[in-house]
Amino acid sequence: MPLPKPLDRKKYHNRTIHCEGYKRVDNLWDIEAHLVDLRSYDCSYDEEHRGGLIKAGEPVHDMYLRITIDLRFVIKEVIAVSDDTPFSVCPNATAAMQELIGLRIGAGWLKEARKRIGPSASCTHLMDLLGPIATTAYQTLYVEIEEIERNKPQRDKPPIIDTCLALAADGEVVAKRWPEFFQPKRVGDTK
Repeated sequence: MPLPKPLDRKKYHNRTIHCEGYKRVDNLWDIEAHLVDLRSYDCSYDEEHRGGLIKAGEPVHDMYLRITIDLRFVIKEVIAVSDDTPFSVCPNATAAMQELIGLRIGAGWLKEARKRIGPSASCTHLMDLLGPIATTAYQTLYVEIEEIERNKPQRDKPPIIDTCLALAADGEVVAKRWPEFFQPKRVGDTK
């Protein structure tokens, strides 16, 4: 069901984030994200860059980020590209993304990424792609990880349990899909 019809309005900004996941021939995984920001009006930025004017419909930002990970979600390679930016210095921030190499995508990883790549060295928009990249990575590797876990004599608790309403440890999805990890509500629980 779509959102209800809004009041009359005029669009000012459009941000598109597109993510894809791939298995490579070397059994590593590429997760790619592409961000494009468009405005419906002309806007001015740095006089030295792009003639000082970005026309309506031209990308203010057009950026790509590819991370290569293994099945443990450890980042092995990073490639960042900034094709369109508002300031000429912005593409210099792509090099800082190399600091992600060796980091494991999981609990607390975004905090660690921000610690490794401080605000004065980073690009807000490339950093914004890390969240969608993480969820895309999980969606991409899920089938293979589940297959490995199913074949273990005693599997580990899926890390996705208790990450949302549908996957609550006391919910019907977990009860059906992973009954060994189902935890029924206790009397008096308000959760």
